[in-house]
Amino acid sequence: MSMARAVLRLVFRGAAVGPIACFPSRWLSGPWSHCHSRSVRAMSSRRKISHLERTVNNFRQEMIAEAKVCGIVQESETVKRLRLVVMNKDFAFKAGQWVDFFIPGISQVGGFSICSSPGLLERESVLELAVKYSEHLPAHWIHTQCDVGSEVTLRVGGDFFFDPQPSDTPVSLLLVAGGVGINPLYSILLHVVDLHRMQGSKPCKYKPGSVQLYYSAKNTDELLFKRSIINLAEEFSGKINCNFHVTQQSFEISGNMQPYVTAGRISERTLAHVSKDNLCYICGPPPMIEAVSQQLENHGVPKESIIFEKWW
Repeated sequence: MSMARAVLRLVFRGAAVGPIACFPSRWLSGPWSHCHSRSVRAMSSRRKISHLERTVNNFRQEMIAEAKVCGIVQESETVKRLRLVVMNKDFAFKAGQWVDFFIPGISQVGGFSICSSPGLLERESVLELAVKYSEHLPAHWIHTQCDVGSEVTLRVGGDFFFDPQPSDTPVSLLLVAGGVGINPLYSILLHVVDLHRMQGSKPCKYKPGSVQLYYSAKNTDELLFKRSIINLAEEFSGKINCNFHVTQQSFEISGNMQPYVTAGRISERTLAHVSKDNLCYICGPPPMIEAVSQQLENHGVPKESIIFEKWW
């Protein structure tokens, strides 16, 4: 069976201000449906474009749901992870999508990638966001004023996601993340984990393939979710593999991390083993995206199998 694949070639995203997708889009049918776009709108240098302006042409749900913060974790020195319970039982998202984040009393709307799995929402009515500190009002509020019990409203959007259907042919994934670009890819990874776990517990017609994650940050302290990722790689040995890359490590790497960490950037040599049949998701700073995309193409990966999101 031939598989129709659509590709999101250019989506810009703001690390602090949220997802950016400001291009004309259309939906295509078939496995792993995504937004296809080849046009890029010039960004104004005169003023910062808001999250809502940047994503005006992205898919958005109509539903706006109330949510309450039920947990806050300091994920790293600069990143806080929020755990939110969503009141509306009909609220749903696909792994890799983001939310419009509405804060009472603040006119600016945040845009943050969801870093938890759709399965967690189904099981516990909970989703999670990992937000890096910045002076942008929504991110600043999260780091300076938000507390357990704070109430916000959310709306799901985004064309970057992995949502296999029961009839889809299994596919192996390559996930490449830079910095806080790990957020949507971690959601995708957790979704694949849920699919693996469902194989033995209840009927699940889609059989997930393997996942290879490459994740780059300045140092090991800035690798978000690293312990969870390593635990998953150990639990699903042979099905999930992870490799961390650090570019500015100035202190000794702890013993339990050493087998998983490589000094230096993700390079063409790193990706030499990638199969042409992999579906590749990339999220991170624009220069990294451009380099990795080109490296994958050099190794024969079709452009339509390279799906990425950039951080502005």
